[in-house]
Amino acid sequence: MCLAVPGQVLNVADDPLRMATVSFGGVTKSVSLALVPEAAVGDYVIVHVGFAISKLDEDAARRTLQTYADLAASDRDRGRTP
Repeated sequence: MCLAVPGQVLNVADDPLRMATVSFGGVTKSVSLALVPEAAVGDYVIVHVGFAISKLDEDAARRTLQTYADLAASDRDRGRTP
């Protein structure tokens, strides 16, 4: 199973790989924007194994992140560690 996660682009390095810092609910990671050259600071992107694979509108990104948070809270309520 593959998992792609939405994150917000915080900054973009001006280099051939178009590396960016992307925030995933406060956790930041270095991500390549090479496959999504139109992505810019403030945009939401879908990230899979360190590569942004598409842009995502802000509303859809926020709904997805809220769903993840709700699932994690549900697990905590049941005594499971997400």
